Amino acid sequence: MASALTGVMTEVIGKLMSLLGEEYTKLTGVQREVNFMKDELSSMNALLQRLAEVDHDLDLQTKEWRRQVLEMSYDIEDCIDDFIHRIGHNGMDDSAGLVHRVVEQLKALRARHQIGSQLQELKARVEDANKRRMRYKLDERAFKSSTTAAIDPRLPSLYAEPDVLVGIDQPRDELVKLLMDGEGASVQQLKVISIVGPGGLGKTTLANEVYRRLEGQFQCRAFVSLSQQPDVKKILRNILTQVSQQEYFNMEMWDEESFINAIREFLKNKRYFVVIDDIWSTQAWKTIKCALYVNNCGSRIMTTTRIVSIAKACCSPHHDHVYEIMPLSTDNSKNLFFKRTFGSKDICPPQLEEVSNEILQKCHGSPLAIVTLATLLANKASSKEEWVRVYSSIGSTLQKDPDVEEMRRILSLSYDDLPHHLKTCLLYLSIFPEDYEIERDQLVKRWIAEGFINMEGGQDLEEIGEKIFNDLINRSMIQPMKINCDGRVASCRVHDMILDLLISKSVEENFASFICGKNKDLLLQGKVRRLSLNYYSQEHAMVPSAVIISHCRSLSVFGYSEQMPPLSKFRVLRVLDIENGEEMEHKYFEHIMRLYHLKYLRLHVRSIPALPERLGELQHLRTLDLGGTKITKLPKSTVQLKNLTCLRVCNLELPKEIGNLCALRELSEININRNCLASYLLGLGSLTELRILRLRWSIVNTNAEYKAIVDNLLSSLRKLGRLNLRTLCIQNYYGHSIDFLLDPRFPTPNLLQKFQMTTNYYFPRIPAWISSLGSLTYLDININPLENEALEILGNLPSLMSLWVSSKAAALKERLVVRSCMFKCLKEFQLTCWRNRVGLMFEVGAMPRLEKLRVPINAGTSIYFGIQNICSLRHLVVEIICGGATVQEVAALEGSIRSTADLLPKRPTLELWTWDEENMVEESMAEEIQTGN
Repeated sequence: MASALTGVMTEVIGKLMSLLGEEYTKLTGVQREVNFMKDELSSMNALLQRLAEVDHDLDLQTKEWRRQVLEMSYDIEDCIDDFIHRIGHNGMDDSAGLVHRVVEQLKALRARHQIGSQLQELKARVEDANKRRMRYKLDERAFKSSTTAAIDPRLPSLYAEPDVLVGIDQPRDELVKLLMDGEGASVQQLKVISIVGPGGLGKTTLANEVYRRLEGQFQCRAFVSLSQQPDVKKILRNILTQVSQQEYFNMEMWDEESFINAIREFLKNKRYFVVIDDIWSTQAWKTIKCALYVNNCGSRIMTTTRIVSIAKACCSPHHDHVYEIMPLSTDNSKNLFFKRTFGSKDICPPQLEEVSNEILQKCHGSPLAIVTLATLLANKASSKEEWVRVYSSIGSTLQKDPDVEEMRRILSLSYDDLPHHLKTCLLYLSIFPEDYEIERDQLVKRWIAEGFINMEGGQDLEEIGEKIFNDLINRSMIQPMKINCDGRVASCRVHDMILDLLISKSVEENFASFICGKNKDLLLQGKVRRLSLNYYSQEHAMVPSAVIISHCRSLSVFGYSEQMPPLSKFRVLRVLDIENGEEMEHKYFEHIMRLYHLKYLRLHVRSIPALPERLGELQHLRTLDLGGTKITKLPKSTVQLKNLTCLRVCNLELPKEIGNLCALRELSEININRNCLASYLLGLGSLTELRILRLRWSIVNTNAEYKAIVDNLLSSLRKLGRLNLRTLCIQNYYGHSIDFLLDPRFPTPNLLQKFQMTTNYYFPRIPAWISSLGSLTYLDININPLENEALEILGNLPSLMSLWVSSKAAALKERLVVRSCMFKCLKEFQLTCWRNRVGLMFEVGAMPRLEKLRVPINAGTSIYFGIQNICSLRHLVVEIICGGATVQEVAALEGSIRSTADLLPKRPTLELWTWDEENMVEESMAEEIQTGN
């Protein structure tokens, strides 16, 4: 597996072993050189793996040796890959002409001699690296325990004076309420509250303020902070000393069990309050928890951690609570910043207001970031130019400032705690610009292409990649953005301060290089392995001539510049991602077929009409994402891409031999129109690995081929539905009928999890196969008319979490009723049915897990619709249809909805929208309508 701390050494050793088993080594001497390198590199790899575990403790000499070995591992792999490619493309069939075959054999012979020469050079580098290792005794030096203990950067948080804190009153009071509230016996039961959030948000400060506020209400108390590698015996001794207020005889001889027994005995009949700050592992918590006696004296425990799973592990599911600490509000951020900078929250020179707001936006409400930058700026001249210079240099030159370095040390605690494979995946996020929304699936596919993920335990690579993504969120290293109804995070962003840390570490390890605005000076001289070009912030930036980009494995381009380096220079590229290059010339991509090692290709460039015909030569390609281009027809050779797992093209003309792409897992989106040949659709049934299929239906039933097209599509969907199909989406924008999905021949796709219609067509009834989908979690469907029978069918789907229903009208004289036994798992429900004059009713216990609701209500109907029965609601959107109603009726309905929403347990956020206001009536006219005059 490729890694920022071990390079591609493991992969290189595997390829060397493969070479030993092939005919590539028949050339005299090559086998001996390969054997030597394999043995030497295996030994070095063992040391690299050990160094990765103690990365933050390494001295400069060891880090430099490691850097040189990592660079060497990349060069060796490039050499091997190039050789295998050149030899692998020289196979001749029997029909090849004699002259052509002789030429190809000569080329192969030349390639063999060239690799022999290159291996000699690489062998010399391996020998030199091993000699330096021995000469400097790196194995001994790397694992010597440090004799000086670092000062804990969290200490100032424990001694912050209350009058300098800002924005802490509300969360402190909320935590006090959570800790102390209760009725009857529950007040006396032991309760655990766990505070969770990223580094820098003030968890320790908040916990300390709660501790100060409540310390007089308990018989004994203790506040202890853990480290990443805690001395549990020392922690237990600290707890015992604090709660008992005394030292015991001969404590230095006690073991952990002795301390646990002594603490338990002391706390047995006492009301205690203990804070365990900054827990990094569940094992540390489990040990400490043994000492905290579970009594019925009203005792309380509070923990803090950066890791969500640990916060949950600290709490029991019945009486305890996980409290997520939130960033400071805009007003509190300003108050803290100005108070630390100018001594008063009400003072800010007018010329600094604009740049102050920009600095605070970068801090995103992090007290640590705000205090750090405020402390720095307090010592600077109060000139706009000086402040703009500081803001522009955040993340580059500022990291050398002692105040900013202190912030980096605190943030680095979370980074240092990561396993080295997670560090690599996190560092990779440094290539994206500030505030960029990173799609999970896009990121995981790039990780795979870079070789950061290994197959393990029978799971596929994308499942492992999603676990890594979720682990980074769990550890508060990345921030979730879009969250699906099933709780899966679909996209994330990186906090600017974390991004600055990642950029500096990427540069330090030569993991990635950057040309973008303030980071233009972070581009290293020498060989670049991953290059990120952000032309949004620096349109005319050029890659310096001294930089070697021929060894670059990943090229990410955001924006466009005429100074972009040509693709012909990137001969070992694995990942190519170009976004929003509106003005790029088509000829820029004419040499793309030379990128033989390419595994991931994403082009979101509107100006590209087509790709080169020889695209099929990119035999390693796994992802081809052309969703942001005008391309609708792929080169014929595309069907030769046997490793392709993801194909995204908007409005794609179906290739003739689509069935050859047997590794495809995602196909988006196929345009089925009058030019589509029915025979091509049979090939879809051969895509046995397909999980996601998106279709654009653009054909009318009067077409001569219509019946054959429907029959062949149903045949293919029948096969896919029995295999791996998880998502089926159908679009059309012209109302073309898709009633073939009502065909009784359409089988139940048993594994389907998502079905979506983006069309003006409405089913007259629920397709029969939908009622049997036990795994369906997301459904977007159009039905007309909408009846209670349809709601009954949908309400019985056992796994449904998100439901969007659109209808033209409800064919009822009585209300649509959502009964208590329906929609047991539903979390999101949106109904569009503006002609439903009879309305919607929620019975008691209906939709017990519903969190988001969007419904239309006619203002002229009864205002009672049972919204008070949805106790789990967190977000409510009501669209009020005003046509035919009076101003008074609309106002009464709005007031009723607001008052009802306020009484719900979760106090949901409320949005009220009004429609058809131009058709409202006067009060007198409404009375005439009611009386029939």
